[in-house]
Amino acid sequence: MSRPGFWDNQERAQGVVGELKSLRLILKPLEDSLAAAADLDGLMELAGDDPSAEGDVRLEIERIEATLNDLELRALLNGPHDGAGAILSIHARDGGTDANDWAEMLQRMYSQWAQKNDYAIEILDRVPDDVAGIQSVTLAIRGPMAYGYLKGEMGIHRLVRISPFNSEGKRQTSFAAVDVSPEIDDSIKVEIDEADVREDVFRASGAGGQHVNKTSSAIRLTHIPTGIVVQCQNERSQHKNRAFAWKMLRARMVRAEEEKREAQDAEKYKSQARTGFGSQIRNYFLHPDQRVKDARTGYSSTQFHDVLDGDIQGFLDSFLRWRVQQHEAA
Repeated sequence: MSRPGFWDNQERAQGVVGELKSLRLILKPLEDSLAAAADLDGLMELAGDDPSAEGDVRLEIERIEATLNDLELRALLNGPHDGAGAILSIHARDGGTDANDWAEMLQRMYSQWAQKNDYAIEILDRVPDDVAGIQSVTLAIRGPMAYGYLKGEMGIHRLVRISPFNSEGKRQTSFAAVDVSPEIDDSIKVEIDEADVREDVFRASGAGGQHVNKTSSAIRLTHIPTGIVVQCQNERSQHKNRAFAWKMLRARMVRAEEEKREAQDAEKYKSQARTGFGSQIRNYFLHPDQRVKDARTGYSSTQFHDVLDGDIQGFLDSFLRWRVQQHEAA
């Protein structure tokens, strides 16, 4: 970082800074735990002479164990792009207006989780619904291990509640799809033949000012061989929207390659793990009782509103452990 010209390429420089932060998240608590363990002998010797110090010994052991448990979880984030930022997309699915509202609730949930972890958030694309909520949104969530933690969120999220949009007060089931890709920098080469990509230019919708809505600044890219579609309309400049769209496409292509490897591993280990953009992964119940349950891991919480306020770390951690158990069981 001290080399001349390091900051000339801001994107690459930020990537290195992010990598440094990811390494420090592992090394700093590891070094502290090793030092604390070395000091523990002296503390235990003191407790032998002074029984009143036994409580301090127990507290220190519990603190070291908690740190090691956290390190063990982070050690599971060992994929090739787990240390990267995440590009997270949410799409309203079945459920009409309720689904659009549900998609916006999920956007808030992930944004709150990101803020709790001091991650930066940027809206790359957002399509509001005419009645309520959103049709889709794409967020960049930047911080150490963001993709590693969030990649397990990919799939269908199902909400059951009394609909606020139904005058008869009937129960409504709504669905939203979450897709997650690693945010990669230019140092990672992704081969995309531009002849395979169709570009559509259109007018941006929703909020953004008169300039955004009156000019064809939005960009949609379709990778014809794979059917992958990305779009960006949040910037006023067509040039910036195109650059972001290509970045999103590269990220999706990297994720597609990662899915191929995961499918090969699943076949190799005979694993029937239910993951992926089209798989239902979690149920959120607001009626008849309040609870959230992961369909894969079995992890659940009765604190529905806390979960929607971003308290999802328990779900993320349980997924990491579950993936390891799947391989060990196979």
